Amino acid sequence: MNGASAHKRRTLLRLGALATALPLRTAFGQSERAIRFILPVAAASGVDTITRAVQPALAKAFGQPVVIENQPGAGGVIGTAALVKSVPDGMTLSIVSNNHVIFPSVYKSLPFDPLADITPIAVIGSTPIVLVVNPKVPAQDVKELVALMKAQPGVLNYASSGNGTILHLAMQLFLEEAGVQARHIPYKGVGPMLTDIIGGQVEMGTLSLPSIQQHLKSGALRAIGVGAAKRVAAAPEIPTMVEQGLAGYLVEGWFAVIGPAKMSSADVKRVHAAVTEAFASADVREAMARQGNTIDVTTPQVASQFFASELAKYAKLVKKAGVELQ
Repeated sequence: MNGASAHKRRTLLRLGALATALPLRTAFGQSERAIRFILPVAAASGVDTITRAVQPALAKAFGQPVVIENQPGAGGVIGTAALVKSVPDGMTLSIVSNNHVIFPSVYKSLPFDPLADITPIAVIGSTPIVLVVNPKVPAQDVKELVALMKAQPGVLNYASSGNGTILHLAMQLFLEEAGVQARHIPYKGVGPMLTDIIGGQVEMGTLSLPSIQQHLKSGALRAIGVGAAKRVAAAPEIPTMVEQGLAGYLVEGWFAVIGPAKMSSADVKRVHAAVTEAFASADVREAMARQGNTIDVTTPQVASQFFASELAKYAKLVKKAGVELQ
């Protein structure tokens, strides 16, 4: 064997040994692909804030890059429609909120079935919802806000992230509990809604605590009350609606990881393990606590049962709120 042939043979042997030593998924290039999280919400919303906080930990747990793709619109229908059409290989996922199970009660027809067209991975936890006002509104608490609204029935406006969304229903619940009226101004997502409350174009609205913390600290918004059963550790200065006399005002957001339908059991197990590991990391736990979120990761089976029960619950709430089908 001449020198050139021997060198070529040694090179091939080294490459063969390297390929054998690499994990199978790396040899086929899968680890070089990014895990894609399609979020059916705008940037700066509660779900977006939560996902970006856990993004580095998810990338570490998956052993692959994680990219976030916001596809807001129609209360979340557009982004979720994109998710359910994706290949069910565990490479395209989403984090969704209460809105996912409100869809069927708000829209006459949907491009997907919120239960049959997804694979539930895990309900991750819950997040506080806070009623806020523009600082120019002369009300510091529930008593003063209710008095103001009764003195000017139907004059004040409230914003929501869309007709029939959880932020719409949360505000509607306040109106019912307090016995007051206000005009509903629906927006296409949390971002523009938040901008107009801060700008004073709309007087008030309900929002998740993670999406408004910085605005509360800066004074751009004033918190009236939180819908939790007890005060939130991340914002103990905000009184609950219950302690301010609205005994029936208990509402919170939740967030869950889902994938498209027909994911294999192996992929579900792999994704669930990575999600559980990421949300258990110390950095993420600390970030979630700062945002006021409670983390309690469920199994896929519990998540499936939860979605079904929430679907039935919100069907009743939407009907009670008188939301017109779109």
